[in-house]
Amino acid sequence: MKAFIYTGGRINKQNITEHPKSDDICIAADSGYKNAKVLGEKVDVLLGDFDSIGEPLPDGIKVITVPAEKDFTDTQLAVQTALDMGANEIVIVGGLGGRLDHTLANLGLLQKLGDMRVHAVATDGYNRVRYINGSSTLIAKSQYKYVSVLPIDKKIKGVDIEGCKYPLKNATLMRDDTLAVSNEVTGNCALISVRKGACYIIESVDE
Repeated sequence: MKAFIYTGGRINKQNITEHPKSDDICIAADSGYKNAKVLGEKVDVLLGDFDSIGEPLPDGIKVITVPAEKDFTDTQLAVQTALDMGANEIVIVGGLGGRLDHTLANLGLLQKLGDMRVHAVATDGYNRVRYINGSSTLIAKSQYKYVSVLPIDKKIKGVDIEGCKYPLKNATLMRDDTLAVSNEVTGNCALISVRKGACYIIESVDE
């Protein structure tokens, strides 16, 4: 089951190509409801403390109200709700701009989901982020001009980048390396593989 989670923050509507199908779950985390409306998506579940939604709560959808003072962010609660509903694939829309602490927390959620073997991606139309750990991913050529590999672990090994302007073969990257930043997909798609270690794969537009 696939779940779409809409969070707050700035989005670039024209670059968001991830849209739910009729049998997918749509969850809005607080002000993420506004982003869902901008994208024309029908929300199944709305949750949060509603400190930032700025409008009356809608009728006809399931509403979960949580305390303003809590141990989890609204996005984290939305992710857990999706998992409880049986989701094994999650798309987070929004949550990558604005407050840096929330952005980093959302990247941490991608890491947690990836380590749980839940396929997850986050996008706001300016960036699209995946997390891989000792695995590989295909990156299709798209509206995102750049693709970067950013190590999370101190060292990642066996890094292969194929189908890009700057290929790599069996490379080792340190966490402070910028060798794999601002690459470009040259073919229909790129293959990025990491034999050992965790990293973020970030696609970005050129604003």
